[in-house]
Parts: sequence; structure tokens; C-alpha cells
Amino acid sequence: MPTLIAPDGTELAYRVLGEGAGTPVVCLPGGPMRDSVYLGDLGGLPAHRRLIVADQRGAGLSATPEDPASYRCDRLVGDVEVLREHLGLDRMDLLAHSAAANLAVRYAEQYPHRVGRLVLITPGTSAVGLEVNGDDRREVVRLRRDEPWFAAASAAFDAIDAGEATAADWVTIAPFLYGRWDETAQAHRAGEETQWNAAAAEVFGSEGAFDPGATRAASAALDTQVLVLAGEFDLASPPHVLARFAALFPRAEFVVQPGAGHYPWLDDADRFVSTTVRFLG
Repeated sequence: MPTLIAPDGTELAYRVLGEGAGTPVVCLPGGPMRDSVYLGDLGGLPAHRRLIVADQRGAGLSATPEDPASYRCDRLVGDVEVLREHLGLDRMDLLAHSAAANLAVRYAEQYPHRVGRLVLITPGTSAVGLEVNGDDRREVVRLRRDEPWFAAASAAFDAIDAGEATAADWVTIAPFLYGRWDETAQAHRAGEETQWNAAAAEVFGSEGAFDPGATRAASAALDTQVLVLAGEFDLASPPHVLARFAALFPRAEFVVQPGAGHYPWLDDADRFVSTTVRFLG
């Protein structure tokens, strides 16, 4: 994997997928602080656009920084900017999944003139102060009541919502994050155990990471096209919450992918790629 050096000396790795001409799409993995391999090839997106897939510091093949506080979301903005400079891009199309959407909107807040188009896939919304509560998630839970795994997963969700979760409950609710709980989804979920930097994830959203008022104001002034893509069945980022998120941007398109969970490229790769490619142009 190619690498670059952040201003604090941390070595940052990234993958290049696809050989298409034109401006690449810079991709930020979620988690937070998860090895970018979980993104795979985003359903075949590199056949249409070249992807630059970053590993955040302390995750994947990027080095561990000397200062653990540099895992904080607002401080990771500098790593995104140094990657843009390294790639020699004046403006870049930016795709972020899940928790990394917080990083993407904080980057756009500080560097709006460096963002071409912004693609937010089943995004986290903490950076703009939109929190997802148990009632929000329960709306999505009800949609899966005919699934064979529903009873056990629903009971685990109730325990988590009541603050009485065991480690097993967090495993049991996994089907709620996928459109189909098939072998592909189960293998994807199993890989998660070795892909996360849990200590870094705790720092990512710690005190000072977010300034919702400033980020909302910057989002309202952002003069770039934004795609907010939700999954119909996504427990982590329910569509009705993401509709409110999309409304914060003046030039946003909001799309709900039918039958999809938190990883829509796994649930229907063709639909995911066609939606994303159409938006990116």
C-alpha cells in the first residue's frame, strides 16, 4: 500500500482501487477507526471511478500515532487534508461511510473549497447534533418482524435499549445491520472482530470532537452537491433520521436503498453502484 506522512510524523496508508481516468474518489471508512478492508470494493465501484481508500491513523495499515488524542474526529481532519495535498488534487470527491461521515462534514466545514461532491453512506450524525434514540431504532426493528432470527435479535435490542446488555447481545443484534442475514453478511460481521481499534474509537467522539452549531452553519452554507444514502433496514442510521440530516444541506439528494442495511453495497451492489455513479457523474 502507498503511504504518506502526516504533519505529526504518523505514517498513513491508503489503497488505490481501479484504474479509471479522471479525478479519483477519496473514501473514508467508518467504525469509527476500522480497517478499511471491510469496505471491500464498494460493490464494484472501482469499475467506474478510481478509489483512494484511506486507513485512518491507528487502523488498518496506518501507523499508531504517538499522541492518542489525535484520534479525535476534529483532529483527523488534518489527515484528510494532507492526503488531498499528497494526491495533488485541487478539489476532491469525498465518500464517507457510517461514523466517517462525521469526519467528512467536519472536513467540509474547514475546507469547503476543497470538496467537489460529497457522498455520505448510511452516515453517522453526531457532528451535527442529531442523535439516534431507542424509539428511532425501534421503527426499523419492527420492519424485520418476519425474519427467522427476529425474536432473539429483538430481545437483544430490548436489553441494549434498557441499558442491560451483555456482550452476547451486541453479537445477536448483528442481523439488524444487514439487508439479508446470509453467508456474505455473516462473514462480513465475523471479520469485524479483528478490524477495529477499540481504544481509538473511544477517543474519536470524545469531548471537543464535535461542534454541532458550527458544523450545521457550515453545512447550510456548503455550495456543493451532497448525496445522503440510507438503508431501509439500517438500525444504526435509521432513514427518518437521515432525512433530517440531508435537510441540513442546501444541495442534498436523499436516497433510501430498499432492502438495505448499514452496508448497502453488500445488499444490492448494482443498485448501490448505479446510485453512486449517477450522483458522481
